[in-house]
Amino acid sequence: MSSSRLPGFYKMKMSERLRRLADALDGQDLDGLGESSTLPLANADAMIENAVGVLGLPVGIGLNFLVNGEDVVVPMAVEEPSVVAAVSLAAKIAREGGGFTASADKPLMIGQVQVTELSNPEAAKAAILREKDRILAEANALHPAMKARGGGARDLEVRLVPVGAETHAVVHLIVDTQDAMGANLINTMCEGVAPLIERLTGGRVRLRILSNLADLRLARASCRIPFEALADFGFSGAEVAHGIAEASRFADADPYRACTHNKGVMNGVDAVALATGNDWRAIEAGAHAYCARNGRYEAMTRWWVSQGALHGSIEIPIQVGTVGGAVKANPLIPVLLKMMGNPNAQKLAGIMAAVGLAQNMAALRALGTVGIQKGHMALHARNLAVSAGAKGSAVEEVARALIAAGEIKLHRAQEILAKMVARGASAEVT
Repeated sequence: MSSSRLPGFYKMKMSERLRRLADALDGQDLDGLGESSTLPLANADAMIENAVGVLGLPVGIGLNFLVNGEDVVVPMAVEEPSVVAAVSLAAKIAREGGGFTASADKPLMIGQVQVTELSNPEAAKAAILREKDRILAEANALHPAMKARGGGARDLEVRLVPVGAETHAVVHLIVDTQDAMGANLINTMCEGVAPLIERLTGGRVRLRILSNLADLRLARASCRIPFEALADFGFSGAEVAHGIAEASRFADADPYRACTHNKGVMNGVDAVALATGNDWRAIEAGAHAYCARNGRYEAMTRWWVSQGALHGSIEIPIQVGTVGGAVKANPLIPVLLKMMGNPNAQKLAGIMAAVGLAQNMAALRALGTVGIQKGHMALHARNLAVSAGAKGSAVEEVARALIAAGEIKLHRAQEILAKMVARGASAEVT
């Protein structure tokens, strides 16, 4: 794309935004966005059981992102006010230091085969490892097309895990899922090799399923932001930077703070996962489990000050796909991926890590200065205006009046709208 910097984008009407976005994407066809973006009922019925409708979520665009020297616009599906605005501002600030550097490991996922009732667990482990090549070949025979594309089962490990009075052998199939998230592929392989593993060990196989602790599939991002880019709210850039670094140290020290700190990271990561048809629950589970790998729950990001600049980094598992599953079932997903330049799974994971880091920086920047509520409540006022019945230009008018009154509540919005209507103002009511 030409640039992810689209000044004044939030002030435009939606039709103008779509035209401006298409121009920035060199005239790319964005059919499917706007009014036509609802998931068809027939698709919804095929995707899940007992379907009765479709629940809509706003899809916004994270702007200003420069990732590995490339401009990218980031689709985000989220209901929470301020998320898209905050991440876009943070990305704009990060551009002053060259944007984000991001990377992701190869898409290696773990499938677990649990073996119980072992008379000699050590002997069982040795037997499995001796026949590793045979087990991998049997797994790959179940998905020959994946193997032909360069993916498939690559390696095998065995862990001996005490479970109550027993010791179980847990076989880890390590599978390269290419551009797929890989859950169904891995589960099929685990179930397929289970009979062979039982014969080799003399034990009984129980669970055969992927692990969502995708610690072989880490995504990373980092940034360096000069002090002068951070000055705001009447604070110097150095003050803001040191405030962010101090908040980061607090999250390192206290799991209660770390949990909320990490929720802010996942505000961004999950929103991109939803917009690209990925399993945000799996990503959440893996990321939080990874944060507890050292025996205590820790922060996903680190921020520190060095040589006149604020530095930030993130490293978490991000298990995503750009093919299969909901990517094909929902017609809007391919449009949004196309908008991003059709990244492969590794590139998408790196972008998502950069979004998580930006989202976290935006939250810490506000927390360490004027507080989180100032910006959040300004956007919340718009939601209340809509809930009160305002429409069109009246939404902003009611929101401004709420903020001026210092009472951002639904009943107050209703009162303001009623007065506007009574005096013959150009208020539109739903």
